[in-house]
Amino acid sequence: MTNKRKFDPATRRAGETLASSTYASLRRDIIDGAIPAGSQLRVRHLGERYGVGFSPIREALNRLARDGLVRQVDLRGFTVTPLNRAELEEITRTRCWLNELALRKSIERGDAAWEEGIVIAFHRLSRISVSAPVNGSEGDSNAISRFNPENDTAHRAFHASLISACGSSWLLGFCEQMFDQSDRYRRLAKPSVRQGRQHDEHRLIMEATIARDVDKAVDLMNRHLLRTAELGYMALGEAMSPAQAVAAAMSSLEAVPAER
Repeated sequence: MTNKRKFDPATRRAGETLASSTYASLRRDIIDGAIPAGSQLRVRHLGERYGVGFSPIREALNRLARDGLVRQVDLRGFTVTPLNRAELEEITRTRCWLNELALRKSIERGDAAWEEGIVIAFHRLSRISVSAPVNGSEGDSNAISRFNPENDTAHRAFHASLISACGSSWLLGFCEQMFDQSDRYRRLAKPSVRQGRQHDEHRLIMEATIARDVDKAVDLMNRHLLRTAELGYMALGEAMSPAQAVAAAMSSLEAVPAER
């Protein structure tokens, strides 16, 4: 980890502590893959990378360990949580279970303002490209692309809007944690993959949710999350085809009993 990212006080949000800012930066670099999975996280090196002292780094690492993005190993310190098929399968199942419960409760409890928030979030997401060119201009087939940070923010906001009326801050927190874990695998793939289909999937989920068609919305959401996991399987170089990977995940996905 030789790339240094000195801390800039101007980037801190009002009221944000140095430890919180360091946690946010380190979390972003792990999810984005700037710090590869399995990397050992040495406090001294991280301090140099982010331009902060020992205490903020230790606090950030402890918080990331609770998030599941970092693992603490006796006598070895902290490492970035590895990426593998078994972990992806568990993350995907858990994400589907949690989002199903949150979506069902939101459809049951959501009001007109909640519906409006979903429509606005979808509109913002639909206007932003998934990828952004690193070299060359947009539309240049020879340009190297990366995930667009603006799209990342809008994508997260759209998914959050769907379940925002569930009535449980704990459930929302768990869903966000699973979003982070899944996003690490999504970023292994090229950003152009599934861009058009993803827009259609989001639109169908939005329409079913606003129509209060609970079972359809949940089914569309589960399939959307499983197709996202499909990108992870492909990037991990799994022997099974993407269709087989999705079928395997679907067969192991037990529906959460709906509350009547």
